[in-house]
Amino acid sequence: MLDVLASVGWLALALGLLVTFHEYGHYWVARRCGVRVLRFSIGFGRPLLRRRNAAGTEFVVAAIPLGGYVKMLDEREMPVAPDEADDAFNRKSLAQRSAIVAAGPIFNLIFAVAAFWLMFMIGIADSRPVIGPPEGLAAEAGLENEDRIVRVGDERVETWTHALLALIPPALDREAVEVEVEDVAGLRRTVELPLGRLGPEFREDRTLEAIGLAPWRPDLPPVIGTVSSDSPAERAGLQAGDRVVAVDGEPVDGWQRMARAIPEATEGGGAIDLTIERNGNLRTVSIVPELVDGRPVVGITAPDADAELRRRMERTFTILRFGPVEGLGQAFAETWRLTSGTLGILGRMVTGQASLANLSGPITIAQMAQDSARLGVSRFLFFLGLISLSLAIINLLPIPVLDGGHLLYFLIEAIKGSPVSERGQVIGQTIGLVAVAALMSLAIFNDIVRVFQ
Repeated sequence: MLDVLASVGWLALALGLLVTFHEYGHYWVARRCGVRVLRFSIGFGRPLLRRRNAAGTEFVVAAIPLGGYVKMLDEREMPVAPDEADDAFNRKSLAQRSAIVAAGPIFNLIFAVAAFWLMFMIGIADSRPVIGPPEGLAAEAGLENEDRIVRVGDERVETWTHALLALIPPALDREAVEVEVEDVAGLRRTVELPLGRLGPEFREDRTLEAIGLAPWRPDLPPVIGTVSSDSPAERAGLQAGDRVVAVDGEPVDGWQRMARAIPEATEGGGAIDLTIERNGNLRTVSIVPELVDGRPVVGITAPDADAELRRRMERTFTILRFGPVEGLGQAFAETWRLTSGTLGILGRMVTGQASLANLSGPITIAQMAQDSARLGVSRFLFFLGLISLSLAIINLLPIPVLDGGHLLYFLIEAIKGSPVSERGQVIGQTIGLVAVAALMSLAIFNDIVRVFQ
């Protein structure tokens, strides 16, 4: 229950911040264009807080924090006194009206760049795209264990996120792509991934798995580093330096395999048998793990990594940190990378090349907000930048009721020399409402499916 409340809290904080910035864009440009703003509302429904400024604008925080709006003086919506007509939105020039409508998404873009800029100046820990033992298409292409991907097609990549964003489009288009990699000795070579051979069951959310790629994971020998006091391991007589050879008769060759084997062996409850090697002699001990937060715990820890493993691990992890000037350039680059990736997926969703399962709703966003907040300020800034960018892109879609729909009306007005008729606008609004409702329903349905997967 606390987890759910925390997710809702982080969602409200994130959306409240982003919606405020979006609506402030509309408000700020409207006031600069001489439009009278009647209400600036964060959220919908019953007002919880309200305040009126000297210009007569009512600022409201409402009960449902899933959006907001800026209500302007407009002769199409209400009677306007003749002496106030010049302050009405509909009396402004086409350029001014367009600027007011476009300001919300533009402010979201500005927010995204600012969030990424702060993220890069603080520094964000990330994983370089170093691959584990390749399988399938990746193995056939000649990729090898611990190769680091440095380029996909024409795009240089620094992290697994960058690599995935670069691999998804050619995978969806079933096109071969050149990949430049660097081996552990620092030597580079180029291989071709035959993504045209991906089957019809391919899903973009499992791109790496379909290609046969997985991040490299450092593994330690299955040697006990320390034994916790008064733990099942200590009571069974295990000692630091013991090498675990098998779990319930199943051989283990590394700490990761052993860490997976112990929970698997205790699914039915009861004791497990560990075969250990000590001073060249084998012996089997029986242990009854303790349950801690529902997980079986034996009470042993891994040994310290040796110098060679530490060197290999350092090659895998990085901290992206830049000064103010370079950080701003990186922020723009990150914004462009994510924008092009998002537009590419949206376009392929329209043509049927990408799955509609990519749409996410409030449940997924709430979980992402909480998870990113747990990972620190930099990760939360990345999340805020990503969601702000998504809001900008979605609002610019040419769907009536969204900002992009109003801009479409203004484009038609510029071409034909007169505004779209009221009947045309009503029809468009109806179609837009149905489209937005359908997208929201699909996104929430996808959220529910993910929860129960």
